[in-house]
Amino acid sequence: MKEKSTVLLSAALIACLVAGCGVGSGNPKEMERPQKGEAVGMAGKQVRDLTVAEEVEVDRAEEKLVEKCMERQGHRYWPAPVASIAERKAGAYVVDDVDWARRYGYGRPFDIAAEEARRSHPSVTYPNALPEQEHIRYSRALDGDFDDVISVELPSGGTTRTPRDGCYAEARERLYGDYPTWFRVKKTVTGLTPLYVPRILRDERLVTAVKAWSRCMDESGNPFSSPDEIRQKRDSLVKGMNASQAQSAEVKLAVAEAECARKTSLGETARSLEGEYREKTLRDYSEEFATYQQMRMTALPRARNFESR
Repeated sequence: MKEKSTVLLSAALIACLVAGCGVGSGNPKEMERPQKGEAVGMAGKQVRDLTVAEEVEVDRAEEKLVEKCMERQGHRYWPAPVASIAERKAGAYVVDDVDWARRYGYGRPFDIAAEEARRSHPSVTYPNALPEQEHIRYSRALDGDFDDVISVELPSGGTTRTPRDGCYAEARERLYGDYPTWFRVKKTVTGLTPLYVPRILRDERLVTAVKAWSRCMDESGNPFSSPDEIRQKRDSLVKGMNASQAQSAEVKLAVAEAECARKTSLGETARSLEGEYREKTLRDYSEEFATYQQMRMTALPRARNFESR
């Protein structure tokens, strides 16, 4: 485990409201009016957030840096699989990309691949096969010492911690330049969703759009009151099916969901409200947000430089 947290949040609060819903867009300093998706950095320059494709680049570079760090300490390491652009669309509040739904349904192929990686990827099987003391040394080299941690109080309450050392910490230090600051601003900014998602879910504009979506789904032979109901019943809906049957059933339902989300503008409404409420929430964390975006943009050329070697 790379980090430990003492806060427990419901899945409904921490789940992204829409696909690709990082806290990367919005206006944290209204008076300076940066463009949407930009913040004013520490040097007064406007910075944007990473695209999803760029996030993938940085994450891959991080795994490579971890590999090099472990090799220097005499340990073998296999970079963990990095979520693709398509995979990062999974888990949204509502699916409204019909083509994505036709191909992936609700992301079951990603779930299966992740479970397979947890069981059989060398980064898991190799250390688990080591003798106990060697396993301890391996884990400490990789994850660091949990007796010496960086601690961050989360905006919604609770605390999250991560070791100051270890190869994960070293990799992030090389990418972002200051790992303690990076950890603090990342956890602060990405921990804001519990503050505003409940308000979005109660907003009459979303409530109205969900009702319209539900009527559309009922007309298509899929009587569900909300996308959340589908998520809650997803496993029971395919109970007793093999993997192929389950995927086919989910694709059919996801396509219906996406088509109704398009017809009723539910996805568009959710995105608009998320931007609105996130922007308001970020005003109290404008400095952290600007630093978060600036450090992410700093990491991108470093990641590319490392990959080009």
